Amino acid sequence: MTPIICTVDAALLTLRDEGLSVALLKREHEPYKGVAALPGGYIHADEDLCAGDAALRVLKKKTGIDVPYLEQLATFSGPARDPRGWSVSIAYYALVPYEIIARAAHPGVQLAGVDRLHTLPFDHRAIVETALERLRGKSQYSSLPCHLAGEVFTLPQLQKVYEALMGEPLNKVSFRRKMQEMDAIEAIAGEMEPASAHRPAQLYRLKQEFRAQLRLLKRGL
Repeated sequence: MTPIICTVDAALLTLRDEGLSVALLKREHEPYKGVAALPGGYIHADEDLCAGDAALRVLKKKTGIDVPYLEQLATFSGPARDPRGWSVSIAYYALVPYEIIARAAHPGVQLAGVDRLHTLPFDHRAIVETALERLRGKSQYSSLPCHLAGEVFTLPQLQKVYEALMGEPLNKVSFRRKMQEMDAIEAIAGEMEPASAHRPAQLYRLKQEFRAQLRLLKRGL
């Protein structure tokens, strides 16, 4: 009996001025050698405690980034998705502020706009589309977009992140009321962002308990 191929693949998403982008790498081996694809790799049974650990390991090795947010997305499987044989991929999506990618990513990492993607190998296009659907859906009611805003941010900066993901302008008063209701961010005492034309803006960050929940989420506990 031919063994089933078992891998992890990850859609690493970031937000630039041009919009939401996904990280791609040129494949080093067949099939599809030299073709840009999502970072992914085999699960190592003797090394990985779970699929989430495998995804974190693969992302660190192939992109150079310790991702601050990783969430299991879906399972993609079947005999046609990989020319090597029947395969299962446990797919994840990661959210990384652009400043981290610019500072830490390996030179081979390419960022491609999610709305301008060409054909991707395997079923990576479907993985990206599923990740976008999940992210945009959660942006309607959760603090998830905060993980694209960086370690610290102003409320106008955070509102721009939400608007970019949701694809529409948001009312300033309603947005701030929603942030207050979610109670996921906190003002950093004494920390302001200088502004040339207006008064300095208060800096915020994600609350510690949300970052603690994230660590549990990444390990699948």
